[in-house]
Amino acid sequence: MPHLLSLIREDVATVLERDPAARSRLEVYLCYAGLHAVWFYRMNHWLWNHNFLLQARWLSQVARWLTGIEIHPGAQIGRRFFIDHGMGVVIGETAIVGEDVTIYQGVTLGGTSNDRGKRHPTLLDNVVVGGGAKILGNITVGHNCRIGAGSVVLRNVPDDSTVVGVPGHIIFREGKRVVITDPKHINDPLSEALAAVASEVKRLAERVHQLEGTEGSEPFSESMQRIMEDIDYQI
Repeated sequence: MPHLLSLIREDVATVLERDPAARSRLEVYLCYAGLHAVWFYRMNHWLWNHNFLLQARWLSQVARWLTGIEIHPGAQIGRRFFIDHGMGVVIGETAIVGEDVTIYQGVTLGGTSNDRGKRHPTLLDNVVVGGGAKILGNITVGHNCRIGAGSVVLRNVPDDSTVVGVPGHIIFREGKRVVITDPKHINDPLSEALAAVASEVKRLAERVHQLEGTEGSEPFSESMQRIMEDIDYQI
């Protein structure tokens, strides 16, 4: 019991430290759904670890109904975890969250497969995840990372990085701007498809010139060539 009370005090102190809108301990106790969801989770996680699986899952659904936040009781979450606002947050069964992590509304720590093993992400210490971000699959987000609002992260993120975009790509690393000299490094599936189409159009144009006996001339008009070069740069 003393340990539980110390955790509760620590959680409240965390909210007061990270949310400038929090004005009093009483307000935090009564009005912070993210805090209530974490307390529900800790109780449910204890039940889950002691093989009360159905009870843990049922209470997690109660917590979801009351707070709008769904945390699977099988997830592993460290101390001083803060969910700000929190409506729509989903944390999957095999997710691992380190200490001093902050996430905002609409964040999903989700899976990308039906495997029964580790299929949800791992967030190491001091990670901040912006509203609406989706971190998917058995990947690791390193220490002190920042995930921009609305980003979709599908690959491992090294320590001290800032990630934005769909799909997510690093724009800062250890405080320094990351310059993407080849935009294809963003690994956007749509961009890769457009690149393949552009290459195929160029190949066909060259083949047409060969059949017409005009081999060696530019496969496109000057204006079309500029458009193709622009597409190749952007993707």
